Amino acid sequence: MPMETNKQVTRAASNRATASVSKRMSHTLIEKWKDFSFAVPALLFMGVFLYYPLGYSVYISFTNWNMTRPVKKFVGVDNYTRLLSNSDFYHSLKVTFLYTVMDVVFTLVIGLLLALLLNVSSSRLFGFMRGVIFMPYYISMVVAAMVFTWIYNGQYGLLNSIVSWFGMEPVEWLTNPSTALPALVAVSVWKGVGFAMILFIAGMRGIPAEYYEAASIDGASKFRQFRNITLPLLSPMTLFLVITSFISSMQVFQSIDVMTGGGPLKATNAIVYWIYTMAFDEFKTGRASALVMILFVIILLLTLVQWVVSRKKVHYEG
Repeated sequence: MPMETNKQVTRAASNRATASVSKRMSHTLIEKWKDFSFAVPALLFMGVFLYYPLGYSVYISFTNWNMTRPVKKFVGVDNYTRLLSNSDFYHSLKVTFLYTVMDVVFTLVIGLLLALLLNVSSSRLFGFMRGVIFMPYYISMVVAAMVFTWIYNGQYGLLNSIVSWFGMEPVEWLTNPSTALPALVAVSVWKGVGFAMILFIAGMRGIPAEYYEAASIDGASKFRQFRNITLPLLSPMTLFLVITSFISSMQVFQSIDVMTGGGPLKATNAIVYWIYTMAFDEFKTGRASALVMILFVIILLLTLVQWVVSRKKVHYEG
């Protein structure tokens, strides 16, 4: 009898322990589902407005749909082969890369120089100057493009008025194939340089002052301190700016649409603008979708290359 009683007690305790564990697991599962439920609206929004259009664009890229008729005939990779054998594609890709390289380089270099210049003091004057330089970042690109269209005007533009003070001939900035693309880059740099400056200043203020004190004691000049301390410790911020600026510049559209319309002589016909005209002017939606996929792959691959290169070039202090 005592042995049977002990077995019953043990069995009851085991059942209670099992029930307790099951209850705790059930409670934990419920809590996890509660936490997940907060993400459901965001996931639905991304699914409807991001992932579904992306998937549908992939499907359309394999059809000959032109938006003027509901029929979508499957044509396989015909859109891709036509694009990759088209000289306009490589010209547009060249324009896009030229714009991107100029935009990223000038924005980061000028932003870094301004950060070095305006990070030396916390006075109100320097704060005001930083605010003035950063302000264009909040201006819509469409508004900025309209203002610069007037500035670049070949007959009565402000820039040509300034050029005439030095006895130079007026320049048709937006209708000359050799100046149209740099003129667009200047607008983008004017808008984005303040953002780069602010991030560089934030990165500089995160560098411990002890590093510079130790370098000064060792007799290092300001230039050597900049080369051996500031630049390496700013590399994570530089990588962030390079990648974000690269992705943004590769998708340039608004300034081209407002200021040049892809001209003159296709000198500013970047890929995203070509996608727009192909889809909504020529109604070649299938081919435009294929061009979207090609651009997506190019940006993805080049971004991954930048990440791989950054493993050796970027220094994280921790």
